Amino acid sequence: MTRDYSSFLPTSDAKPPKAAALSPLAALGWQPFFAQQISVEQMEETPPLRVTEVHRNGLQARGESIDMHIPHGPEATVGDWILLNRELPSASEVLERKSLIKRRAPGRTLGIQLIAANLDTVFVVSSCNDDFNVARLERFIALAFEADLSPVIVLTKTDQCDAPDDYIARAKAISDQVPVVALNAKSDAPQTELAQWCKPGQTVAFLGSSGVGKSTLTNALAGDTAITTQAVREDDSHGRHTTTRRNLYFLSSGCAVLDTPGMRELQLTDNASGVAEVFADLDELRTQCKFNDCKHTVEPGCAVLAAVARNELDPVRLARWQKLVAEDLHNSATLAERRTKDKAFGKMVRNAQTKKKK
Repeated sequence: MTRDYSSFLPTSDAKPPKAAALSPLAALGWQPFFAQQISVEQMEETPPLRVTEVHRNGLQARGESIDMHIPHGPEATVGDWILLNRELPSASEVLERKSLIKRRAPGRTLGIQLIAANLDTVFVVSSCNDDFNVARLERFIALAFEADLSPVIVLTKTDQCDAPDDYIARAKAISDQVPVVALNAKSDAPQTELAQWCKPGQTVAFLGSSGVGKSTLTNALAGDTAITTQAVREDDSHGRHTTTRRNLYFLSSGCAVLDTPGMRELQLTDNASGVAEVFADLDELRTQCKFNDCKHTVEPGCAVLAAVARNELDPVRLARWQKLVAEDLHNSATLAERRTKDKAFGKMVRNAQTKKKK
């Protein structure tokens, strides 16, 4: 007797099963990495909250049935998870981060600026116009690699460009580890082209200069126009600051999206491995140089200069690599020197206080 199993098989017009609903915390990006850091008792006593905004007077954070302002105290940035101290919120503890993007603080200030924490994917956004800049893209990608994140280059405004293929080719040449997606941010393309990275429970961020379409992309993923956008200047393709601070948005799809202001200044520090990963071929070449301290300028036996002579290496790309390496070394050394001075000053103050008490 032949058995008929057709009733158990999906029909052509059958709808796919719905994904299981996320818990309130999972919808905010809570993952096993964070859960394993605390006990069940701690979850009750100090409920976890996620930082959604950083203001001059404190943090805005959300948790299960909680959305509150926390005074300055925790050294946290957007995307961080903190354990709420109900009696003294400013003493709330910051959980260990899964990832952290940082840069040297802009201006003359010596310090580190935390940009975002606990991301899963970074979309490095650039336009197919005069804003496109390979050196800037390399900087953002180095930041992502240093944080052990998966960067994706997103090229926008393809609808306003006669030859987007040239921009796509130049973006793909930066690193074979970085996917490149070209799209019209004002169409339905972002929801489909970026879907594989914007899954429920994931946190993604859009980084790039002003006017490249970061807020437009966030709106496209959200399916609305909650974030105001502005047009770029036609004379130089430069954008105006629409987003004035970093904001973490939680979409109905279950994905969290970080929209960031455009960065005019992006100084790297403590980013040696990120730079090395962007320029993996050059990092390998330098190990073949005759001298360990080769500067790749005029030294004999330099494998890097030999590659340039054989037309196997673009000297312009070599110059960009050397600039980033030198910048990172300088900033890292400068900040390390400041940390040493701060420790020495702190020790001196403590000793003076101790003597005064005696």
